[in-house]
Amino acid sequence: MSIVRHRLFWPLAALVVLIAANTIKAPNFIRIRLVDGHLFGALIDILRTSAPLLLVAVGMTLVIATRGIDLSVGAVVAISGAVALTFIGSSSDPTSLGTVGVAVGIALALACVLGIWNGFLVSVLGIQPIIATLILMVAGRGIAMLVTNGFIVTVNSAPYKTIGSGFLLSMPVPVLIAGVVFAVVAVLTRRTALGMLIESVGINPEASRLAGVRARSIIWTVYALTALFAGIAGLIASAEVMAADANNVGLFIELDAILAVVIGGTSLAGGKFSLGGTLVGVLVIKTLVLSVTILGIPPSVTPLFKAIVVIAVVVMQSPIVRTKFAARRRATAPVAVEVAA
Repeated sequence: MSIVRHRLFWPLAALVVLIAANTIKAPNFIRIRLVDGHLFGALIDILRTSAPLLLVAVGMTLVIATRGIDLSVGAVVAISGAVALTFIGSSSDPTSLGTVGVAVGIALALACVLGIWNGFLVSVLGIQPIIATLILMVAGRGIAMLVTNGFIVTVNSAPYKTIGSGFLLSMPVPVLIAGVVFAVVAVLTRRTALGMLIESVGINPEASRLAGVRARSIIWTVYALTALFAGIAGLIASAEVMAADANNVGLFIELDAILAVVIGGTSLAGGKFSLGGTLVGVLVIKTLVLSVTILGIPPSVTPLFKAIVVIAVVVMQSPIVRTKFAARRRATAPVAVEVAA
């Protein structure tokens, strides 16, 4: 029964139940077909729509591991898409690869600057992370509105559209982008000392500093990376619809990202984190969203359905519940009696 005690057991169980329920309702749910060299199907749709959230959630995992939080990622998503599309729209050749490349570079550079700003407020000025990032969360949408002059910017650029809805090696480009970022972060945090340093800062920042760990630099780095990943998510979100809506794009994505991290078993108290758990949490959330349509759940009760599933997963993996389950198994386990020869 050790598998039940694993932190990912209940999130994975919830994901399997959701997929099974959808398959029973719509047998073609798990069918993946190849059309013109491109993969299509409900499962592929889940992966594609999960890409922006996974990018944001990976960064959020690193921030939470340092005992922080970043509420500004939704605003960064909006700013990134607004900057890229505004630049492309104002250029003389929106379809040029060079124009798109420069637009992407400017958007991601600005996202990094915003992340560095958050890191400065938290690590240098000592402002509480929730307050420091709340500043950009509130102001960020205004910045995006200034960039777009208060309008929804629409652009026709095939190279840029590829970022959000193109295919490469039969897979959607957003899935490949998110997969590469996830793999790189996983290697850096589990195959180098970076992951251990992040966890040490989250467990005890003062002890880490006394041990020679540059806690300020670590915190600064994770906030910059989180904003960078949010910037990439903003490019994908805007490229998918070829429009920059400063008011709605990335709205509440920070809450879904935090929720995915928690579902994956990473504690908000900081310390040890699980990127694999975050991936499972993202898939659970996005499968839930698709399940609403397939299972015929009325839109008015959709938030309640989502809350019930999430609460069930979080409660089942809570330390108290897991401890009580373990104690009950020990109490009901047969006791071996040694018989003297």
